[in-house]
Amino acid sequence: MIKFLLLLLAVAAIGTAIYVVGRLIYDIVAMFRNRAATSEGDKAVLWRDVKAIGIAAQIVALAAIVGVGNFLWGNFRDRTDAIGLELGFDFLDQPGGITIADNPLIAGDSVGKAIVEGFFNTIRIIMVGIPAALILGTLIGIARFSSNWIVRKLATGYVEFFRNIPPLVVIVFVWSAVFLNAFPTSQEAWKPLGEWFILSNNRFAIPSLMGQDNFGPFRWILLGALILAAAVAFWRTKVFDNTGAPHHRVLWGLGTFFGIGLIAYLVLGGPVSMSKPMLDDRGRVFSDGFRIQMPFAAITVALIIYTATHISEIVRGSIMAVHKGQEEAANALALSTFQRYRFVVLPQAMRVAFPPLISQFLNFSKNSSLAIAIGAAETTNIINNLFGQSQPAPQLILILALLYLTLSLVLSAIGNLINRRLQIVGR
Repeated sequence: MIKFLLLLLAVAAIGTAIYVVGRLIYDIVAMFRNRAATSEGDKAVLWRDVKAIGIAAQIVALAAIVGVGNFLWGNFRDRTDAIGLELGFDFLDQPGGITIADNPLIAGDSVGKAIVEGFFNTIRIIMVGIPAALILGTLIGIARFSSNWIVRKLATGYVEFFRNIPPLVVIVFVWSAVFLNAFPTSQEAWKPLGEWFILSNNRFAIPSLMGQDNFGPFRWILLGALILAAAVAFWRTKVFDNTGAPHHRVLWGLGTFFGIGLIAYLVLGGPVSMSKPMLDDRGRVFSDGFRIQMPFAAITVALIIYTATHISEIVRGSIMAVHKGQEEAANALALSTFQRYRFVVLPQAMRVAFPPLISQFLNFSKNSSLAIAIGAAETTNIINNLFGQSQPAPQLILILALLYLTLSLVLSAIGNLINRRLQIVGR
């Protein structure tokens, strides 16, 4: 996977260079062709021709960039040759020498596999954190308009406090003051609801599903049920658009998914079972269930708290951009506060809010690298640990930058697709 991303980066860089040079050559040819097409009397002096000056400036800028890049690369190669540092990526197949708690990664696994596991942990933080931050930020933004003085001031205080604190301080505070000290040790872990949940300052453990016989077919059936549920929800939306009948797409979609899932579960003879978390006799080793390490919980919660403050301000400004007459019309129809925001205000506000929200999603993904401060085994921390195993730093830094670049581009592409879906189509 890492080598494939590096190959894509190289192809993209070469393609960009070819495009820039090709565009410059095209402009030069077009300029001389246009000059040849004009009459002798209409020709402008070359050094006064705006297009010629622009092309000359591009040539100078390109030459400066190439020159500076060549100078820096030469210094870099001289330094690496002096210390005997190889610039290849064969080290990715060597043993990494690191492990990750609650992960099958062992010290004998390759460097590439260790980086991939850390990257997946980063993706998990983002998948949980971004939707939660969006929901919390939207609620806080709406609370800023509450008619209740206490709710309004609490929302304002929350935003002004956390927005003006560096995210690293928020992360360290949530980790040390809340998760590390507010919860008991593993030996004294809280076990509410008949020990189905285990809460300590080391891990959270909750029940999970464990695959049994026929779990493979059951998993594919659930995937098909999910696709069918989405199709049913789309169909109900079309019915609403064409007839005005209530769509109830959520109920139809969930009913389809859980109905097919229940039938498949009964036919396949129970392909999944419940796994209950447990601690050993000494209260130290967790087993079974779904386990969440405290550093991951802390970084996710801290980034949600911090990012939600910025999202709330975007949502608040977008709500203020909705014409006041829209709310007056909603009040005239006797809509409740929830209905007014759900059906009138927020659909219009989100069209304004979503482009800047994309930037906050990107900030969330990049701020996840601050998990290195509390020891969460995400991408940056894994690569930092590989530094300690005498792995080459330049290549690892390049891989780290490439992985975050990939995340940002994917999130940006998804956000732009959603943004286009939210916009009103002109006629």
